[in-house]
Amino acid sequence: MKLSLVDWAVVAIYLVFTLCQGLYFRRRSSRTLTDYFVSGRHASWWLIGTSMVATTFAADTPLVVTGYVYSSGIAGNWLWWSMLPAGLMTVFLFARLWVRSRLLTDVEFAEVRYSGRPAAFLRGFRALYLGLLVNCVILGWVTKAMTTIVSVILGIGDRNALAICIFFLIPFTGIYVSLGGLWGVLWTDLVQFVLKMGVVIAVAWYGVGAAGGMTALLSKLAAMRHANPGASNAVSFFPDFSRGFTAESLWTLPLITFCVYLGVQWWAFWYPGSEPGGGGYVAQRILSARDERQGLLSVLWFNFAHYVLRSWPWILAALAVVVLYPSLSHPEAGYILLAVDHLPRAARGLLVAGFLAAFMSTVATHLNWGSSYLISDLYRRFLRPSASERHYILISRCVTILLVILAAWVSWEIATIRAGWEVLLEIGAGTGSVYLLRWYWWRINAWSEIAAMSAALVISLALRWTAPFHGSEPVVFAKETLLTTGATTLIWLVVTMFSPPEATDTLLAFYRRVRPDVFGWKTVARMAPDVPPTQDLRRNLCDWLLGCLMIYSALFGIGKICLLSWTSGVLLLAASFVCAVLLYRSFVRISGSASSHPVGR
Repeated sequence: MKLSLVDWAVVAIYLVFTLCQGLYFRRRSSRTLTDYFVSGRHASWWLIGTSMVATTFAADTPLVVTGYVYSSGIAGNWLWWSMLPAGLMTVFLFARLWVRSRLLTDVEFAEVRYSGRPAAFLRGFRALYLGLLVNCVILGWVTKAMTTIVSVILGIGDRNALAICIFFLIPFTGIYVSLGGLWGVLWTDLVQFVLKMGVVIAVAWYGVGAAGGMTALLSKLAAMRHANPGASNAVSFFPDFSRGFTAESLWTLPLITFCVYLGVQWWAFWYPGSEPGGGGYVAQRILSARDERQGLLSVLWFNFAHYVLRSWPWILAALAVVVLYPSLSHPEAGYILLAVDHLPRAARGLLVAGFLAAFMSTVATHLNWGSSYLISDLYRRFLRPSASERHYILISRCVTILLVILAAWVSWEIATIRAGWEVLLEIGAGTGSVYLLRWYWWRINAWSEIAAMSAALVISLALRWTAPFHGSEPVVFAKETLLTTGATTLIWLVVTMFSPPEATDTLLAFYRRVRPDVFGWKTVARMAPDVPPTQDLRRNLCDWLLGCLMIYSALFGIGKICLLSWTSGVLLLAASFVCAVLLYRSFVRISGSASSHPVGR
């Protein structure tokens, strides 16, 4: 694809704008580490939530969704749609607790909830593991996806495209992140999200138009289905299990895999951006909120935008790829082909800027988030505990540059996007339950988390090495998930029951600070009669169920309307509206309580 001088001007304006954002917020983010890493705890819900959405909207996301739809139909999106219950648990069960904790990072949680050397080890290990290893792997596969995009758009080889990403795009992002801190990231993410959504909506619009319009597109998909005896309905929201699953199956999933998605994956897997109980950069964003109300609303808006607003531009474009490019060996690249072949020439500069925004928003968050672990939870905690705030901010900027270099190296070495994704998904299997329960059950200790992380790592690597299961890739994935989750959960529960509880003083301090629901903390609550007991677990679980119904109904309602099923679409949207009204009433009942009071720095 050839870019005109105007296209390059659009790209240049976008890059200059992002750099100016970093310069603008440099002073505001340079006073303390709290200002630099959690925006002084003064951010608003809409800004925080939009930043989360922009971060999860990486350059590889439309490509991956295209691959799911190309092989498994719309139902293939249950791999990530199934994570909604975890996201809404963060909204209703954990967001308030994170804000009350007044932490700088979620890794710091280890020495607030636990005590002694095991807690210190857990904090230091997770800072290195997440801030360095996991962070660089994520940045590596995101860069790998951007390499494919740059290669197709500019018509250059993969090595040259990778060089552009490594030696220009990542360092450029590192500069504005190191200057502006989280304030710069939040405001740049807001603009980047608007730009990215505009681009993907345009790709879907022109892609469907190239296929002859929505009616013609649906007819062509139906014709492809009838021509292939092993094909299911590509536009069905749920897999067709009546045919079974074979190597020749098209646009469906095995029953066991679908059950694992819905019944296990959302609570059992640790995965960046979808951590059970929050965590990672989601926790960082919540911790930057002004108060508990702002924290809760930020994650609610994030989940609504993440699932409802973003899904259908990607999916409609993917369906157009299925029709227009029916024999792709690498389906993910079909999204780029669709954009390059069918967007108007006048929009090419915006297309490039949109993909740059998708790439840079993710890279920016991971650079800032990763450096927060390495500085706050490693350098300041274990190496230089008494330095000045100015010193820590200077070192934070240096560490950001170090992460830029390491991420560039990983992206050069990693084989495929899928390779990085698989590694993270496997080593996080089975750990989610301990991250959920550590807030609500006093008996969990530091050894519980250490055991869960160790067991998941060892079991997943052993399964990868021995490969005991056979069959299609989705079936093998489901079986390995069930084994790893079951064994890991059993191991950490046994370790918890046979290891001593945390020190009483630590438990009391945590209970007073966070005020979790008294149901799982009765032993500790009896020692703190001065703390009014919190009894909101049942109400929060009801709100969680309502929230799931609201977002799933809105997701499928918009989908039905996009697919021209107007009656069912309107009914689903009406159901979503009813759930929203009930949630609002519940929220109003508690908004005047102490849970809405501002949180100090």
